[in-house]
Amino acid sequence: MYLALEESLRRAVAAFVAAHWPDAAPEGPDALAAALVVERPPKAELGDFALPLCFDLARRLRRPPRALAQEIAAGMALPPGLARAEAAGGGYLNAFVDRAWLFAQAAAAQRDPGLRPALGGKAIVEHTNINPNKAAHIGHLRNAVLGDTFARLLRFRGETVEVQNYIDNTGVQVADVAVGLERLEAGETPGALTTKIRVYEVERRTLADEGAISPAPHYLPLIPERHRATYSFDYFCWDLYSRVSRLYAENPASVQWRAAALAAIEQAEDGRSTSSTAEIAALVAGAIVTAHLRTMRRLHIAYDVLPRESEILRLHFWREAFEQMKARGAIRLETAGKNAGCWVMDWRQGESAEAAEADADAESGAGGDAGSAAPGDAAKVIVRSNGTVTYVGKDIAYQLWKFGLLGRDFQYRRGQPLDGQTGPWITTAEGGDDNAPPFGRARWVFNVIDTRQSYLQEVVQAGLRALGYADEAGRSVHFSYEMVALTPRCARELGYELSPEEERKSHVEVSGRKGLGVKADDLLDRLLRGAWAEVAKRHPELDGAGQLALAGPIATGAARYFLLKFTRNALIAFDFEDALSFDGETGPYVQYAAVRAASILRKAEAAGVQPDPAAGAELLTATDIWDLLSLAARLEATVHQALAAGEPAYVAKYAFQLAQAFNNFYHRRPVLAEEDAGRRAALLALVAVTQRQLAQALELLGMTAPEIM
Repeated sequence: MYLALEESLRRAVAAFVAAHWPDAAPEGPDALAAALVVERPPKAELGDFALPLCFDLARRLRRPPRALAQEIAAGMALPPGLARAEAAGGGYLNAFVDRAWLFAQAAAAQRDPGLRPALGGKAIVEHTNINPNKAAHIGHLRNAVLGDTFARLLRFRGETVEVQNYIDNTGVQVADVAVGLERLEAGETPGALTTKIRVYEVERRTLADEGAISPAPHYLPLIPERHRATYSFDYFCWDLYSRVSRLYAENPASVQWRAAALAAIEQAEDGRSTSSTAEIAALVAGAIVTAHLRTMRRLHIAYDVLPRESEILRLHFWREAFEQMKARGAIRLETAGKNAGCWVMDWRQGESAEAAEADADAESGAGGDAGSAAPGDAAKVIVRSNGTVTYVGKDIAYQLWKFGLLGRDFQYRRGQPLDGQTGPWITTAEGGDDNAPPFGRARWVFNVIDTRQSYLQEVVQAGLRALGYADEAGRSVHFSYEMVALTPRCARELGYELSPEEERKSHVEVSGRKGLGVKADDLLDRLLRGAWAEVAKRHPELDGAGQLALAGPIATGAARYFLLKFTRNALIAFDFEDALSFDGETGPYVQYAAVRAASILRKAEAAGVQPDPAAGAELLTATDIWDLLSLAARLEATVHQALAAGEPAYVAKYAFQLAQAFNNFYHRRPVLAEEDAGRRAALLALVAVTQRQLAQALELLGMTAPEIM
């Protein structure tokens, strides 16, 4: 209710000021209300809202700010839900919530009407975007969890949201795996590869077969195949990709194989030719995408549509964008210098070394002409001299489609079901489903990509502006985040040999090329085993299946909360010991509070005790009770702040604080043991409010609470 109360307070104050001092509100009360700053007092006894407007009014009206605050407090019409207003300090105008009114609203499960859609149209949230060349790692999980949670928050506010996972199935990384299969895996014809992929996917050979996992071996058969540490095709490609990277480093001349593979893939998708290399790449990408979707389902992450780069090429999206860029003078053909023969977009002078390095890294070895790889370059390569398109070129075409500016569209087919659940829609060049929903044509686009790609995202925005789409460029948001690294201890636990210099660092960077990192499924399996061991200690009366049913949500909650509790600009140094902790600011701690509250409500229902917020109203004067109620009622306000700042971490912090407040309340107030019936009913009503808000917060974070812990 706090958002609606704040809005009504702004309007009441603005109406009073405009009526009594018109010169202080020259644009009218609505404009003044929108401009008023509302703060939260540092102590509950000072009120629930604080407005510093009287300090500015004092300068205009040449009157003491405190006198103005007193006049407004005495004369303004208080909106429903506010008990009183008063002057505070040197001139703050403070307002107090009617506690009984707030309790009644919260107990009636009234949603804060102040949380309303604000984007003015559909929002596309693009996240995950893992190259389909190897198993997902922990860094990919941060991207996916951030994007999924942001989309959940937008939907909670009432926005229309479309979640996309872009599949770069024709890029350099897929080409590298194709090179590895052709050059390092003898005799791997497309037919033989099809057999290999099917064997890995069907049999899902497990590390458990080699004695590598399971705290309780006799429980292992109870774990579904998709929830075991596996050595499936995505794991095989993880190792193969690392081998190919070493090959390039040891034999630089072999990089030509990458260039040839990339050209073969793009030519096949563009309809110019076919080759065994392109067939192999398509098989690899399809199998890896399936593995990635299965991994993400373990974290309750799903997508509306998977746009594939192959269709961008096959349906000539890039060709259309290319013609638009040429026609509008956004790009030009370079005739001299290192970029001779390339189509380039004038960019900016004085590019930083960091930006150049990021650009060069993203385009490294992708067929030559990497782009503006030197500080100070004023042009960005869009099409290389060999005719292949850079990442930025394809991203500009994709971004145009997202906003409905390309004049072309995909066809769509429904993906295969995964583990009994409906698969996402997938783009196709032909044979689409006529019943597919409309995709694209968004008003806002949020691209969840790590901060190392900031430069390339800026170039995409510059491309939109160069085409005359300045408004869309402004609504193309880079939802950036810092990377996930490993603590040296974690790296050692994983068996990596560290140099003395790396041992002294606070973190060790993850590198897919080097094979250094925590595979996502390994992480989730390890968390599952840790949660299972904890559940087994607490509930030995349950059989293995029962224990596993409880451990699953706890493991998922531990993973998601750990990745969400840090702000986006914070680098995460992952450590198993920290992530697996069941104490402190963790997902299991929040889940435990929700489980405890639900247990109290079940016991009360069994005893025939009904919650009643109107009974025991005097309890609202107690600090611990008001603190809990006030915090529980701020969920929507927290979501509003999280969306305004683009920080899902705010909701994670809120959930932890609410869990803390509830646990403190519970230790002080044994609800069901309260002898006074009225007080017991009121306390029970507060438990019900808290449990509902905790459950909603967990859902927004992509978590659930088991029935018992």
